[in-house]
Amino acid sequence: MRLGWVAAVAAVALLAAGGAWWWQQRGAAPAQGQAAGPRFGGGGAQAQPVSVGRVERRDMRVMVSAIGTLQSRATAVVRTKVSGELKALHFNEGDEVKAGQLLAQIDPRSYQAAFDQAQGTLMRDQALLRNARLDLQRYQELKSQDSIASQQVDTQAALVRQYEGTVAADQAQVDAARLQLSYTRVTAPIAGRLGLRQADLGNVVNPADANGIVTITQLRPIDAVFSVPQAQLDRIRERQAGGAELPVELWDREQRQLLARGRLGALDNAIDLTTDTLKVKAAFANADGRLFPNQFVNVRLQVDLLKDTLTVPAAAVQNNYVYLVQDDGTVTQRRLRVGVADGDRVSVEGDLPEGAQVVTDGLDRLREGARVMVIDAQAAAKADQAVQDAGQRRAQMLRNLTPEQREKLSKMTADERRAFLRGLRAQREGAASTASAPASAPAPAASPPPAAR
Repeated sequence: MRLGWVAAVAAVALLAAGGAWWWQQRGAAPAQGQAAGPRFGGGGAQAQPVSVGRVERRDMRVMVSAIGTLQSRATAVVRTKVSGELKALHFNEGDEVKAGQLLAQIDPRSYQAAFDQAQGTLMRDQALLRNARLDLQRYQELKSQDSIASQQVDTQAALVRQYEGTVAADQAQVDAARLQLSYTRVTAPIAGRLGLRQADLGNVVNPADANGIVTITQLRPIDAVFSVPQAQLDRIRERQAGGAELPVELWDREQRQLLARGRLGALDNAIDLTTDTLKVKAAFANADGRLFPNQFVNVRLQVDLLKDTLTVPAAAVQNNYVYLVQDDGTVTQRRLRVGVADGDRVSVEGDLPEGAQVVTDGLDRLREGARVMVIDAQAAAKADQAVQDAGQRRAQMLRNLTPEQREKLSKMTADERRAFLRGLRAQREGAASTASAPASAPAPAASPPPAAR
């Protein structure tokens, strides 16, 4: 019986302990639920840190994005018009040249000789013509005195006309020889930038050379060719018919750097059925010469401008909703109708007061009625940058370690490794401050001993 009483007392004690544990767990569960509530944007007292942007009215550009390539206005392969030995080159590869600028010189001696020969023939026939005209004048005077037959006068007049034709032919030969001689000076047909040289000094060049001497590409101005959807064609033609100039922007491959601004030029005369697009061309001054033919660019064509429209930061819109920050520090959802995007802002239609704040960062932690705390986005970015800089300094320090230090570091624990790196950093900072400190003043010279009496 004594053993039975002991077992009964032990069972009662166990039941009491189990009941106390169950009661404690029941009381702790609501507390844990209350603590976890604010993490998901609940109505607890803990505020969620967020970044905000302003609701503003501004002009919004309606942009059409496309992919294009740059084309030069003109490209000329500089070929010689006569055959001969290349005697001189008056350009450097990649130079900017003007139209008519001298580029090369071909050996002119044979063409000079042909010109001199044609000129000599012309002078001989001009002398014969002058003599025939004088004879004709004499024959006509004798005919007026009935001292010569008319047939002889007519024959002399025909001879004069014959010499006149010969002189005209000689003059044409002189002009042709002069032209051939001028071709020995090779000049730039257009203004532009030179390519790589295709012929060297001493080469015999001729008009049939496929590569010529050098190629000139006109870069100022330059054109961009790209395609726009057929749905935008009516709006573009309407703006052009009204006399408006449609601005065009060129961006690099990553769409981070603006390359140039220009205006829309010509439209193609047919729509591509395979892509349902129309090719268009835009002109750019390219004053700095940074644009090159066949360069790949991202194109943004402005087809319209919306005046004084309501806009919000693009990062604030999520599934056509924004979180509006109210005066009591809580947020409420507002449904919007999203319009066009221009840069980091989008046009919207909805119940948003101008100047109000909308959440741009931290949207995933919010729900209706959540309490928020507005933080400075620039301060957060600076903190992230500081963390990145610290990581880069740490990586640089690890790269500068000697092999012995790296082996020693690999055998340390995490706490020992941090202490070791802090010591190295302190040593290097102390050495840098010592090196930058001004040199101490030299010690004063010892005073000379008193003169012996």
